[in-house]
Amino acid sequence: MFNRLFGKPKQETNALATLDKLNETLEMLEKKEKVLAKKAAAEVEKAKEFTRGKNKRAAIQCLKRKRLYEQQIEQLGNFQLRIHDQMILLEGAKATTETVDALRTGASAMKAMQKATNIDDVDKTMDEINEQTENMKQIQEALSTPIGSAADFDEDELEAELEELEGAELEEQLLQPATTAPAAAVHVPAGQETNSSKTHS
Repeated sequence: MFNRLFGKPKQETNALATLDKLNETLEMLEKKEKVLAKKAAAEVEKAKEFTRGKNKRAAIQCLKRKRLYEQQIEQLGNFQLRIHDQMILLEGAKATTETVDALRTGASAMKAMQKATNIDDVDKTMDEINEQTENMKQIQEALSTPIGSAADFDEDELEAELEELEGAELEEQLLQPATTAPAAAVHVPAGQETNSSKTHS
């Protein structure tokens, strides 16, 4: 129990510490590579100076040292590549572990919920819900049933009476004469109306 509780955080801490260490080493190698590159470039400049001074032997020694620096630079590049690979693998393993832990936690939670929920309890609950639903339906039907004098009315007779009313209403609409629309009033401007009145006068 305690190993499961306290082991995972420790493993995660170790993974992070390892990644930090690899990152520090990578930075150190990059710095060394820059220093060696400067030294190699300096040897080239020295070789040029010795060549101009006709000192062939010294120029060759400079080129030899330049090649040694280049070999070290190549070696450091290989080291950096290996560290990059190691970091990628470690990060992938860390992500895989976290994913598995998350899935395991989800499975445990689901298992606990299934234990807390018994199938017999579910069936019993559904039976109770169905029973209550049926009871409510019966209550609603009882409340909607007509009582008193309204319960004695014949539905067929009521339908026939309604049809008679509809027929009479339709017949009344057909027999009603069409009404003529009143003539539209002609608007006469005030000035013309005054002139017309004066003419008739």
